[in-house]
Amino acid sequence: MGNRLSQISTRTGDDGSTGLGDGTRTRKDALRVQAMGDVDELNSHLGLLLTETLPDEVQRDLVDIQHDLFDLGGELCIPGYTMLKDVQVARLDARLAHYNAALPRLAEFILPGGSRAAAQAHVCRTVCRRAERSIVELGAHETLNAAPRQYVNRLSDLMFVLARVLNRAAGGSDVLWQQRKNQDAAG
Repeated sequence: MGNRLSQISTRTGDDGSTGLGDGTRTRKDALRVQAMGDVDELNSHLGLLLTETLPDEVQRDLVDIQHDLFDLGGELCIPGYTMLKDVQVARLDARLAHYNAALPRLAEFILPGGSRAAAQAHVCRTVCRRAERSIVELGAHETLNAAPRQYVNRLSDLMFVLARVLNRAAGGSDVLWQQRKNQDAAG
């Protein structure tokens, strides 16, 4: 893997560029840097979610996911490098199946909310979707492995499912969307 920072304030980015893991420099608004930033933001939101009281298995899964996201960031910061493996995508598929098996079938749309932990899981889901869009955009311009795109796609689904799991763990349930009829007539 590329060079590790031994000093945080380098001033090398004052010109609007940043260093990639392979030692090359690129603009801070480059698609690759945007994707890296979105993945980093997602990992930070997961860190915030991990400060909540969570079921042990959810806690363990989220810590594993944080490590995977660090791998994903490493892969994004070194063009042509592979860190994220198919087995990591498969693990998310297995966790999705595990959690989905214990949930009631969805018959309505749900709103992001309920418990604080579930609401934070929804924030993670939406940031994950943004990271996915950034990775897809980067992949339209540069060659990327399939695993990063697949991983964030599965992860956003898992975060939706975990929000439902966390609402139940807190003693609540999904917050159902209710279509408002005749809203215009009331105004």
